[in-house]
Amino acid sequence: MTERVAIVTGGTRGIGAAISELLAADGVHVAAVYAGNHAAAHALAGRLTAAGGSVSLHPGDVSDPEFGQSLVAGLVATRGRVDYLVNNAGLLVENSVSRMTGEQWEQALRVNLSAPFHLAQAVIGPMTEQGSGRIVNIGSVTAAMGNPVEAGYGAAKAGLLGLTRSLARAVARKGITVNLVVPGVFETEMTGSMRPEAQEAIRAMIPLGRRGDPRELAHAVRFLLADEASYLTGSVVTVDGGLSMGG
Repeated sequence: MTERVAIVTGGTRGIGAAISELLAADGVHVAAVYAGNHAAAHALAGRLTAAGGSVSLHPGDVSDPEFGQSLVAGLVATRGRVDYLVNNAGLLVENSVSRMTGEQWEQALRVNLSAPFHLAQAVIGPMTEQGSGRIVNIGSVTAAMGNPVEAGYGAAKAGLLGLTRSLARAVARKGITVNLVVPGVFETEMTGSMRPEAQEAIRAMIPLGRRGDPRELAHAVRFLLADEASYLTGSVVTVDGGLSMGG
């Protein structure tokens, strides 16, 4: 079978790294996209390569539509295909509604909502030619629960639901599925950067009483990418330890 190719944005740290590692272990070539932490990216590539995996590193700005088009075109030219797109890259900027700047708001939408749209646009062509493909968007429980200091992030992640289902309807007859995974609070650098009091308050709200392991989220993504998940599209899979049920 021709080697399958996956694009994982934000694919070198936290949840993205866990997804990249799991896919590489399955024999998938992982095109790991990252913003600028070269040390973390090369450390991940070293681990995957040492374990026999196939990985390429792609630094860039996912909110730039031209970057996405160039990335996909390059993979098609060198690898012949793109099978999976995991829109995992996220930007969390905390600020009160009254103090949030216009640039902070726009940046949150560009990275968390517009980037998944533009990347999906870029892969739909190759996936249509192949007659198959999988797109998985990574949302957040903030979209449903809200957060007083994450208005831009929450709004963008909420928009991913509408984007996911609109894309799913648009490409269903082309053999492409589009689904949304909604994480709760995981042990990552991004959640670790939150204020300590906010971290403790959230932990107390989680019915399972702990943060998630990124590998637990990666397994949900892997399930949606599997051939056996071909009848799942426009679906929402919540992996949050019960957090979104409320307390």
